Amino acid sequence: MTASANPHASGVRAPAFGPAEFGLYAVTVFAWSTSWFALHMQLGRVAAEVSLVWRFLTAAVILWLWLLVTRQPMRFSWRQHLKFAATGLLLFSFNFAMMYHAGEFLPSGLLSVVFSAASVFNILLARIVFGTPISPRVAFGGVIGVVGVGLLFLPQVLGTTLDLGALVGLGLATLGTLAFSLGNMVSSTLQRDRVPVMSASAWGMVYGIGLLALAAWVQGRPFILVPTLAYVGSLAYLAVICTVMAFWAYLTLLGRIGPSRAGYAAVMYPTFALLISTVAEGYHWTLPALAGLGLALLGNVVVLRSGRSR
Repeated sequence: MTASANPHASGVRAPAFGPAEFGLYAVTVFAWSTSWFALHMQLGRVAAEVSLVWRFLTAAVILWLWLLVTRQPMRFSWRQHLKFAATGLLLFSFNFAMMYHAGEFLPSGLLSVVFSAASVFNILLARIVFGTPISPRVAFGGVIGVVGVGLLFLPQVLGTTLDLGALVGLGLATLGTLAFSLGNMVSSTLQRDRVPVMSASAWGMVYGIGLLALAAWVQGRPFILVPTLAYVGSLAYLAVICTVMAFWAYLTLLGRIGPSRAGYAAVMYPTFALLISTVAEGYHWTLPALAGLGLALLGNVVVLRSGRSR
């Protein structure tokens, strides 16, 4: 990969945000924005780790069939398998489990605010891991985006009592967000090694499924599947749209424009989730929420227009 094409190279500005990148970004934001509704249908009789096992198992089967049909690489070195295992831990198991359990203590709005900090974590970690210079425009856009998400969910944030349970939830959500950003760094190194995104995701899910299954077994969680339309339908949507399509789009985008800017999807998806909630659930907009929407959109423009032509 040449320096002009490498978004992580020190001293080189990231590529411009073109039509292809816009399409990948739109798929990511749409899939993650609608995932909250599907996730809500998963809660109840099935433990979080078990639901995640079914979700990633379904997604992995689809990915492996795709690899077989398209004859993409499936054999890799043990060093690359170490990175696959890391993505399995960080992207396809630990981060999801932490966010699910944080939801037992915190409202979804506050979870969205914490997860939107991934845009800032990505900037800092890209600097530490790759030596990528911190662009003032990208940093500014990321910060005002997080502030915007905070304003969007201001009533939930102010209505949360910071008792021991809430502090535990904040800690779990922060750990999940940090794991997601660390997984972004590992995925970036795999793409720099020219490992195809689908191959890396398929192997990462295999390791993630194993870790989730182990966690469920240690906790004594029964491996059950609720045979209802709501549970099975939401599971299929989460596996196909919110996992296979969304992670392919996001990780591909990550390799094209770098983690600093791709991470802004973590700001935009809770924003669009509220827009969807306006239509589906009659969400009522307040002045702080409108200000938050404006800041989130402004940060989006600042971050994604901070590149140069290819």
